[in-house]
Amino acid sequence: MAGQNQGRNNRSNNLVVPEANSALQQLKMEAAQELGVSIPQDGYMGHYTSRETGSLGGYITKRLVQMAEQQLSGRSNM
Repeated sequence: MAGQNQGRNNRSNNLVVPEANSALQQLKMEAAQELGVSIPQDGYMGHYTSRETGSLGGYITKRLVQMAEQQLSGRSNM
C-alpha cells in the first residue's frame, strides 16, 4: 500500500531541524539507560513490546517538554 511504511529504514517522522538529530539520539540513549531499556546497535526496535517503546517515547517527550518549559521561562540550565 502506498501510505504505509515498507521497512524499518523508511521514516515518517522527519525532523524539522535535522541538525538536532545527534542531540535527540543522545537523549534517546540517556532515557533508555535510565529506564533500563537496551537499544540495539542497528537501532531497530521492532521486537520490543509496545510497553517498552511507549515508556521510552513518553519519557523522552516528558524530558523535551521540561526542556522547552525551562527555555521559555528563561532558565536554560538542564
